[in-house]
Amino acid sequence: MALGLGALGASVHHHQGLGTSSSAAAAAAAVLGAVSVGGGGSPVAPPPPPPPPPIIPSPMFALPTLNFTVSQVAAVCETLEESGDIERLARFLWSLPVAHPNIAELNKNEAVLRARAIVSFHSGNFRDLYTILEHHKFTKDSHGKLQAMWLEAHYQEAEKLRGRPLGPVDKYRVRKKFPLPRTIWDGEQKTHCFKERTRSLLREWYLQDPYPNPTKKRELAQATGLTPTQVGNWFKNRRQRDRAAAAKNSQSGDKRKMTTKYTNQYRGVACCQGKQSLSKQYL
Repeated sequence: MALGLGALGASVHHHQGLGTSSSAAAAAAAVLGAVSVGGGGSPVAPPPPPPPPPIIPSPMFALPTLNFTVSQVAAVCETLEESGDIERLARFLWSLPVAHPNIAELNKNEAVLRARAIVSFHSGNFRDLYTILEHHKFTKDSHGKLQAMWLEAHYQEAEKLRGRPLGPVDKYRVRKKFPLPRTIWDGEQKTHCFKERTRSLLREWYLQDPYPNPTKKRELAQATGLTPTQVGNWFKNRRQRDRAAAAKNSQSGDKRKMTTKYTNQYRGVACCQGKQSLSKQYL
């Protein structure tokens, strides 16, 4: 037993010299002391197992970050804007990190600002739309689309407030009350009627299909510089005018037929009466 204790003690001192942890050494020393005090032939208890290593989260669960450059962000915004996929454009803008390394440059990029304005307009967030348009200077290439969104947003707010569609006079008053900001207007006076080229293109498409689907409306909007809403309103108004004109022509035709019928009847009666009077004179 003495040899066993001596061997165990030597083993403990040997492991301490090799740098064994203090907890393991203390546990071994406690076992050695217990055996020495108890004496007899009690078996030696094994030391407790070492504590488990700390749990380190795996890097595979880390969320990815979008490290796009400003030019890349602008290119994606322009591509999605041209495609007309507003939902994907909104998701892309939301995916951008708030603390972008070039956030100042990103907030001044025209393609990004225009994309934010488009998303704000289509989501009905007109306050953000007005803030973007009023506080950033845009180039002339963007004026047409941004002006259309500015006016259409104010029209929709006025219609919601009044509870009825706006007429031409109502829209004129809205434009006078909310003039275009100089950030999206070069100061030149312009008519709010569509240009002749725009009307010609709309008429040409109308003859092909009076009921364009959303895809065709977006294509027309890109070709004319209008919004899809304006294109849809033009087609709706044109269909109403055509139906009214057709109904009027139909009524006029019916009226002419009735007039001709009554005229012929009158002429026939007059002719018969004239013949009768002549026959009486010669009787």
